[in-house]
Amino acid sequence: MTESLSLEIRALHEVSLTVNGELKTVRAYPMERLLDVLRHQLGLTGAKEGCGEGECGSCSVLLNDALVNSCLVPVLQAKDADIVTIEGLAAGVQLDVLQEAFLKSGGAQCGICTPGMILAAHHLLRRKPNPTTEEIREGLSGNLCRCTGYIQIVEAVAEAARRRAAA
Repeated sequence: MTESLSLEIRALHEVSLTVNGELKTVRAYPMERLLDVLRHQLGLTGAKEGCGEGECGSCSVLLNDALVNSCLVPVLQAKDADIVTIEGLAAGVQLDVLQEAFLKSGGAQCGICTPGMILAAHHLLRRKPNPTTEEIREGLSGNLCRCTGYIQIVEAVAEAARRRAAA
């Protein structure tokens, strides 16, 4: 690595991104994880660090409408991107249909996986508004739950899909 490149990586950069519909500018190291910037600089603590290796989905966010593990995304990669976190789904104090369904079905227990599961479900329902049970399971794959089990989570997603279709 050349000395100038090494200095560039260690220097703070201003990075602008749109988070939950609001333009934000942060100062961060280029390889700093998006997860850490969201949590520590922007105070958006919904995304959780579960494994830190992109295998559990607890840190999932939407980045330009793609579901990503924010623990694997360098903040510089999110420059000028549109990011949606779990905090961005609710309309003020009014929870999103998915959030309500998770609460009512018992799909949220310890809360570690819940934000990632809900964002994965949101991503799925935007692509497939009326998914089959198998499509729900596939849409949630990559997000691990250690305490709830998946039956209540799948039921929550199916219920949210029904409620959205009826609206």
